[in-house]
Amino acid sequence: MEAGPVAPVVEPRPMRVLVVDDERNIRTTLRMCLEGLGCEVREAATPDAALAALAQAPADLAFVDLRLGTSSGLELLPRLLAESPTLDVVLITAYATFDTAVEAMKRGARDYLPKPFTPAQIRHLVEKTRAHRELSSQLGNLEGQLAQSVPEATLETASPAMHAALALITRAAASDAAVLLRGESGTGKGVLARVLHSLSARRRRPFVTVNCPTLSEQLLVSELFGHVRGAFTGAVRDQPGRVEQAEGGTLFLDEVAEMSPGPQAQLLRFLQEKQFERLGEGRTRRADVRVVTATNRDLEKAVAEGHFREDLLYRLNVIEVKLPALRERPEDILPLARRFVAFFARAAQRPAPELSPATEKMLRAYAWPGNVRELRNALERALIVWPAEVLEPQAFPERIAVATGSGVALGGPHTLEEVEREHILRVMASVPTLDEAAHILGIDASTLWRKRKKYETAGPSGTE
Repeated sequence: MEAGPVAPVVEPRPMRVLVVDDERNIRTTLRMCLEGLGCEVREAATPDAALAALAQAPADLAFVDLRLGTSSGLELLPRLLAESPTLDVVLITAYATFDTAVEAMKRGARDYLPKPFTPAQIRHLVEKTRAHRELSSQLGNLEGQLAQSVPEATLETASPAMHAALALITRAAASDAAVLLRGESGTGKGVLARVLHSLSARRRRPFVTVNCPTLSEQLLVSELFGHVRGAFTGAVRDQPGRVEQAEGGTLFLDEVAEMSPGPQAQLLRFLQEKQFERLGEGRTRRADVRVVTATNRDLEKAVAEGHFREDLLYRLNVIEVKLPALRERPEDILPLARRFVAFFARAAQRPAPELSPATEKMLRAYAWPGNVRELRNALERALIVWPAEVLEPQAFPERIAVATGSGVALGGPHTLEEVEREHILRVMASVPTLDEAAHILGIDASTLWRKRKKYETAGPSGTE
């Protein structure tokens, strides 16, 4: 098998730091230290200037003086975090006390730095913050991967069409261009979106998904861009949207063709200007986010029918990746099926059964209109309902056997009930107690007792 695509060499982006202090010499000293560490630095002398700077462009880390003229850094803290919920704040002061440090942490500060400070202390805080942010992002990505942990995420393929899609994904990962993934339902567009993110320079930042068809127009706008308290019934507090949650990373919009006109216009503006407003708020915010979208519909047809904006399509379709249907990559069906079998067998803590020759023939012959997702579901079902060591066609949904002409009688048990009878009686004959057999079979003892009585008095077909 050919080797998979090689990931491009990408450099992580510099940490963006905001320095908030009313003393020019302190700002200058911090700027010199931070720029020497490779950071991008902006300065602000007042709370209003700090909030304006964050509204103009997001930051990763802020050094905030405790005393800002007649204002307080402690009072500024929650306002900064409301503007940018992912911001890490370090409070700096010449008036360090234990009570002030505790209060700063309560209000959301990440750390506390007394004056006078040294370049070594600044370096330590920057490295500590960078490590914390990378760890948080990795944990978030890991949670997402575990929630969606499926064996079809492998990049191994014998299909030339799939190889071409993966090669294009690899090249696209080196840029920040918008990517549109096209393909039928179940072809793995979400998996490929995550692959694109993991290969990109944004891989240490969040990967955030929004499923467009599941939300009404107002809820989709709120989900994307957030809302303020009172923006609509039930909005009891300010809530950042997925765009802000994806800061520095990737926002994946699944089934974007289902988006109604209102959110389409706001998404277009964000793609053009990287600016947005939370629902019910007049303040303009900015975010550094890469947008990846997916659809199973003909967007050109939707444009012609007036359901989708043509200018938005052009913005989303900078790089187009077409995923082949499973029936167009028949060489991958059996390898995928075997990976699913191994995956679900491990989850069930049982040996992985084999695919019978008749099952392999059936799986290759079926058209798989639901694509990889349907194959996955069919194998998961088979592992649950068919306890035998070899998976036969009878373990699969009837539609598959009927569509492929595979509903033929084989030697041995032919129905699920016959297989269950054989399996239960074999297990019970191999252990001394009912409880042990119930544990092995994964059912309670009373249910097993009733099944045993039924099958011991039934004929081979399971009837009295």
